[in-house]
Amino acid sequence: MTNHFRTKGNAWALIPLFIFIFTFLGAGIWLNDFYAFPSPVAVILGIIAAFLLYKTSTDTKVETLIAGCGESKIMTMCLIYLLAGAFAVVSKAMGGVDAVVSLGINNIDVAYFPLGIFLIAAFLSTATGTSVGAIVAIGPIAVSLATSSGASLPLIAGALLGGSMLGDNLSMISDTTIAATQSLGTDLKDKFKINLFIAFPAAIITILLFFYLGLNSDITAVPIAKTDFEWIAIVPYILVIVLALVGVNVFSTLVIGTIVAGIIGLYGNQFTVMEFTQKIYEGFTSMTEIFLLSMLSGGLAAMVDKAGGIDYILHQIKRRIKSKKSAQMGIGTLVGLTNLAIANNTVSIVITGTIAKEINDEYDLNPKKTAAILDIFSCVVQGILPYGAQVLLILSFANGKLDFFDLIGNAFYHLFLLVFTILAIYAGFWDKLVHRYFKI
Repeated sequence: MTNHFRTKGNAWALIPLFIFIFTFLGAGIWLNDFYAFPSPVAVILGIIAAFLLYKTSTDTKVETLIAGCGESKIMTMCLIYLLAGAFAVVSKAMGGVDAVVSLGINNIDVAYFPLGIFLIAAFLSTATGTSVGAIVAIGPIAVSLATSSGASLPLIAGALLGGSMLGDNLSMISDTTIAATQSLGTDLKDKFKINLFIAFPAAIITILLFFYLGLNSDITAVPIAKTDFEWIAIVPYILVIVLALVGVNVFSTLVIGTIVAGIIGLYGNQFTVMEFTQKIYEGFTSMTEIFLLSMLSGGLAAMVDKAGGIDYILHQIKRRIKSKKSAQMGIGTLVGLTNLAIANNTVSIVITGTIAKEINDEYDLNPKKTAAILDIFSCVVQGILPYGAQVLLILSFANGKLDFFDLIGNAFYHLFLLVFTILAIYAGFWDKLVHRYFKI
């Protein structure tokens, strides 16, 4: 092992980071909404605290801040966010989201609503890179289907939550994937392969469970109004997934996907050329918060690191790590606890990414697997938080007909994903299988 831990660090240097976290957390608790207080403003407060507390010259602190904000991985992450936002907004505007939902609903038997909702949510969140977007698109329809058909609302809601988090975790254009891969310096497609090797068994078991429940359901079929849609509207989503899987550069993938979605929208008269450009810009601005958060967090992390804060965290973690397996579990636990505190999986990865990279290098771990673990643990925790956006949205759509414990009790995919992730960490045969089939 190479030794990257330089000193025991300085615990006091972490104060600005804690100011950022507790400002974000405190505002969420106080306002009863963890998304009301802008996270970039919370980071700014942490940066101000760093300027006031650290003893180096102002010029040095400014230089460190700017260097951290402009670090190549941070800038790469931010540019990918912009392109992902453009693709998501343009694809939705040309009817892609409606087409995916209609395709599923038009072909689902009532007894298999939970299975269908799980599959639709998984595909949509994988294609668009957002669990929240999938829940917003499908949630009202899912609740309405449960009410009109007599199907179990908790089961359908749990399927929606699980499917949306599956796609969020696997998608190559999601915030969490981008943050995890850029933090660890690894390729999106390689992280996807390893992530899939963990998530696929969990998804298959979930699908079989929903199929079994549907097979033994005694729900009476009810007529459902079918909606028209254009198959071509789904093409950009499939194209982006295929291009990413075959190894096309993520920048090229997103640009091509956006252009194809734009051409389809122009051909179908969903928007004009000028409106197409406006949708692209709307996609850019939809990523403003995460763009600024990532950039400013990079600057704050650089200042905390220079003052010895990162070294202190690493030293404390290192004391508890006994092997590569415990190092991987430590990374998962760290990002999970961070997510528990701030209820945002992307922000949690951004905050802990630097530390995960240090641990990864110190213990000579596989960065692709580390990126997958980082992403999975953040998504698992995010998906079960009673104050997380995904859970809150589903409960709001249910309008009092569903409580938190009924929802989580039916979110089977989360449990299976956690089990298979722990198995992937501690079972020696798992790495051998990955190397055999993926050569990574």
